[in-house]
Amino acid sequence: MGLRNRSLFSEEQFYFVTTTVKGFIPVFERYDFCDILLNNIKHYQQKREFIILGYVIMPTHFHWIVKTEPSKGTISDIMRDIKKYTAWDILEQLESEKSALLKSFSKNVKTGQKRQFWIHRFDDEVIRNHKMFWVKLKYIHNNPVKAGMVEIAEEYKYSSARNYAHNDHKVIAVDTLWGGVEIV
Repeated sequence: MGLRNRSLFSEEQFYFVTTTVKGFIPVFERYDFCDILLNNIKHYQQKREFIILGYVIMPTHFHWIVKTEPSKGTISDIMRDIKKYTAWDILEQLESEKSALLKSFSKNVKTGQKRQFWIHRFDDEVIRNHKMFWVKLKYIHNNPVKAGMVEIAEEYKYSSARNYAHNDHKVIAVDTLWGGVEIV
């Protein structure tokens, strides 16, 4: 799959990103799998020096707003690494459990692969201004409410709504100061 014009934005730093589990399989209903994703994000955050400005892990996908450090890696580099190692870790866990769910990740796989966890691409939008940042952040935080998972956004454990509302960074650190700064 091509870069879909990502090379045109090599100097951009702020992104709203969505990536989805193959077949919309709700693996992130399991908190241990959410933790695997978060551990991989934390690992690559140290290596790639990106800043998380917002996130939510939903059962079938996750969204986040991230500020990259282009000299340390592009958004494509970051997503490739996080998706690859999260998939390996979760599939390894499912294999050790002898989970029937493994069959779902073995169907309709492209040649040369044993299994596929994520859809091949991810969607990203460059965050161009303060207004766009807030629109995307509110969308992220409202996802679990809209899905009927919680009554208010900050009740959901795997969302930066907790970081913003309660300064609660126990799950993962989120830079909540950017919300008051113009991003251009």
